[in-house]
Amino acid sequence: MYHLFLVCVGAALGGMARFHLSGFIGRRFGETFPWGTMVVNVTGAFAIGVVADAVMRYDMPVVWAFVITGGLGSYTTVSSLSLQTLALAREGDWLRAGGNVLLSVGLTFAAAALGLALAGLWIGERP
Repeated sequence: MYHLFLVCVGAALGGMARFHLSGFIGRRFGETFPWGTMVVNVTGAFAIGVVADAVMRYDMPVVWAFVITGGLGSYTTVSSLSLQTLALAREGDWLRAGGNVLLSVGLTFAAAALGLALAGLWIGERP
């Protein structure tokens, strides 16, 4: 039950963070392209790489439940990516729809890999 509680608290915090950051980016850069979702997903992918390194290194299931499953699971948003891409496609804006998918997948993959690699440098090699 304790881990479920941690997932719930992490999800509440991650969802609020996503709401505020995505909205801020959208207001700042406009809504013609889903930059807010892009920034959230890339920063979340980077963070999951960093946290996953520490969790795997030190076997911290509590941190996994709270930060990765709850917080970052709620913070990042594949469902929003899908809906926004579909909206662009339905409007006939295939270039932006395709760009959203390619950039999202490519940047989040790269961000997760970078986070994992940098965490290894910051913390040191795995024992």
